[in-house]
Amino acid sequence: MATNTQESTGETPHENARSYFAGLIFALILTGASFWASSTHLVYSPGIPILLAVLAIAQMGVHLVFFLRISSAPDQVNNFLALVFGVFVVGLIVFGSLLIMTNLNHAMMPTMNQLMQMQR
Repeated sequence: MATNTQESTGETPHENARSYFAGLIFALILTGASFWASSTHLVYSPGIPILLAVLAIAQMGVHLVFFLRISSAPDQVNNFLALVFGVFVVGLIVFGSLLIMTNLNHAMMPTMNQLMQMQR
């Protein structure tokens, strides 16, 4: 069983550094694009959250591929399954929390204005 990154991936240290540097450049470009998108008036205002979400997903992809070395290679199956399970658990927690908060919001007492209108 290989314990060294170089032995397990078959890459030389020079190729490793080149990959990390490319990931750093992509991450910096995406970060700069996010700051630009949030501060410019050239983007349609209601579309900014969607653009930021797309840039965030792209940023996560860059980190997964260039820094965490997650790929679809046959020797990466366990890492990929762990990633998918983690995303599933986080999605389940977020969706469940939103469901609970929506239910609590629906079950709350009416506001004072609504109470006053109900008395009329």
